[in-house]
Amino acid sequence: MHLESKLHHPRWISMERQGFNLLGRDYGEKEEEESFELRNKEDLTPNGRSPAEVTVSQPTRTANGTNGHTVSEGSEEMKTLIIEKNKMGLEEDPELLVKGWLLREVRGNWIKQRRYWFVLSQDSLDYYNGPEKGARRLGTLVLTNLCSVIWPDKQTYKETGHWSITVYGRKHCYRLYTKHFNEAVHWACAIQKTIDTKAPVETPTQLLIRDIEENKFHPEVVEHIYLHNPILKYTQGPLYAPLLPFPYGSLEHTYHSGKGYGSVREEAVKLFNCLQQLESAREPVPIIQGVLQTCLDLRPLRDEVYCQLVKQTSYTPAPYTAAHLRYWQLLTCMSCTFLPGPNVLKYLRFHLKRIQSQNPESEMDNYASFISEALEKTKCRECVPSWEEIQMLMSRQEMLCTVHYPGPLSCQLYISSHTTANEVVRRMQEKLGLQDSKNTFALYEQNALWEQPVPGGALIADILTSLSTKESESKAQWKLCFKLYCLLDADSISVDSIEYLFLFEQCHEMVVRGQLPACEEDLQVLASLRLQCLMGDFSTHAPCPPLDELFPGHVLEDQVLMSLSAQQALPPCQVVDQGCPTTQRFHTGLLAGTLWSHTATAAHKQKVEQDMRLRSRLKEEAAAVMASILERWKGLAGYSHRDSIAAYLTIARQWSGFGCTLYEVDFYISSTGSFSQKLWLGVAATSVSLYRQGEAEALESFPYGQICSYGVSDSNTFKITAGDRDLMFETTKLTEIMQLMNAYFSAIRRQRGKGEDADFTKTESTEVGFCHLAPTRTPTLLELPSHPV
Repeated sequence: MHLESKLHHPRWISMERQGFNLLGRDYGEKEEEESFELRNKEDLTPNGRSPAEVTVSQPTRTANGTNGHTVSEGSEEMKTLIIEKNKMGLEEDPELLVKGWLLREVRGNWIKQRRYWFVLSQDSLDYYNGPEKGARRLGTLVLTNLCSVIWPDKQTYKETGHWSITVYGRKHCYRLYTKHFNEAVHWACAIQKTIDTKAPVETPTQLLIRDIEENKFHPEVVEHIYLHNPILKYTQGPLYAPLLPFPYGSLEHTYHSGKGYGSVREEAVKLFNCLQQLESAREPVPIIQGVLQTCLDLRPLRDEVYCQLVKQTSYTPAPYTAAHLRYWQLLTCMSCTFLPGPNVLKYLRFHLKRIQSQNPESEMDNYASFISEALEKTKCRECVPSWEEIQMLMSRQEMLCTVHYPGPLSCQLYISSHTTANEVVRRMQEKLGLQDSKNTFALYEQNALWEQPVPGGALIADILTSLSTKESESKAQWKLCFKLYCLLDADSISVDSIEYLFLFEQCHEMVVRGQLPACEEDLQVLASLRLQCLMGDFSTHAPCPPLDELFPGHVLEDQVLMSLSAQQALPPCQVVDQGCPTTQRFHTGLLAGTLWSHTATAAHKQKVEQDMRLRSRLKEEAAAVMASILERWKGLAGYSHRDSIAAYLTIARQWSGFGCTLYEVDFYISSTGSFSQKLWLGVAATSVSLYRQGEAEALESFPYGQICSYGVSDSNTFKITAGDRDLMFETTKLTEIMQLMNAYFSAIRRQRGKGEDADFTKTESTEVGFCHLAPTRTPTLLELPSHPV
């Protein structure tokens, strides 16, 4: 439709006259809120306007501070965002659905309950002073599809002796009570059913967005829409209502709460105030982080904030000032953190293209281009961007990420908000010349005591934010590490390659953690070879690393505890019992407390002495072990760095489980009746094995060819079916075990070149997010850690 014909359309006549404006409200002693009357398509209004026409009435202020006329509670509620009722005569009564006596909570100086006659019709919930004909109507709550109902709960019944239901409307909240549970449920069902029959409510912003979408190829019409509708344009005034529709009611029963938020409608208005504060803020990052955090916690507000930002970047009086560009900077951060819904996304893309065409070669053009590209890549974030990331986004730059790899080595990579762990792994392989390796690699979150593989699809920006949070909470140093993940072929690793160094460093990590079963003599030899590799030939002037970086600490503790257990004397309480039969001499009474206090003090004193002896013996044992290691180190004079690593790995390879990843299993049971506690589950390239902790020989081993299926049977139990046996493991490492087994099976299929050769089955679980067993031939892989699949 051309502009001329559009302008003669009744809807455009209405917009020309008034436009949509929620911002310029006056306040007096009595306030009448703006009113929207949105109609069904099949309805016609008495003045002949088109079915889709929207009318907006603004309050006016009179000398006495009121709006110039008296508005009852019912009529004021009717003048709200609702679908217009069907017209009927005054003498006609609406179709009544439910009626009866209910108690309503009335709030004044104190909360009290009053009895009223309630009537539910197709359009409203009304209450009267009585059931007789001609009774005075005291209030009306108009029902739209944005209303909500809280059903009766036992807690309220225990506290009040009544079953309650709560009905939320735009301006009113009715808390209703009855002594009968069935009656409360009947009312709640009837009200909810009435709400469900209502057509969806659309705000003026939504209607205008649709109009813009329909006329996006007619620039003159779009300009006319913007020109005559202030609601679409920048404003310095406050916003009194959300731009998009949100359910009425408290946050507790509509969306997740817990951080002191008000209702979603209230938070939407508060966010607009935060946006306006950006213009004058000396430091915008905290405000931006706060807005993003609210959008992360309250998902429905994301589209609202996008609409508010589009509004504040349209027809700005001073578009090239630093204050105005703050809106573009927040919009940039939003576009790299959350995706809007489909309709708002179309509106946003149209807005960006329009800005680019109107302001070529400007900062706004640059931001619009950056945002358009970001929207193509953005996934929903798990964390709010960090301070550093927000600063980088505000200047449209990438940030540096430090990735550590085995040994005291690291490199820095530039990443964006969209960079995944898989991308970083690929770039690290290219940087270190590991593209042709038969083994696979992963990123790990790591500190001195703990590590966990990072899923391949995880965003590095989220991981870095998470590590920063963990550091601040635990005071421990966290880092992102690049390491071997699946050791598929250790024999093919060249001794001159950096991959060989990876193998050595990760093998030594297992030794120090006590996950390489070996005798004490072999462990001391390994420690001396480690020293030779790090320090070269023995020297009294060389700074020697602490023992816990060379030798597994639990071996020392086990030896000391065994020696002390043979020398332990009887506890003081037993000595007292033998020398002095106190139970015969003293009965329960005054002296019993004194005797107990004396005994407890003696036991505490004995424990302190035992701890001191234990520490002393540990120091003695550690000194003896360190002296033995240094003696062995002296005998390695002349060994090169390469020779030391080769000798170290030769000893480590003597263990049949070399190359596997060990996971602690708290409990194990087999369908054949086997039962054990505190085992290691070893996942390797060809099999899964069970070990007693500290023992070199496997209790049982299951080659992958024998495994029919594997998966998660409940929240902390892992199940493997091998032949006719079912093996159940209780462990806290479910995710990591599943990911690693998936990766090995994937590698087997990749090597064979046929997916069906790996005969195992699994499907996704909706309960714990992992896999359950299922009789399907082709497996559905979980998201694997950060390595190519």
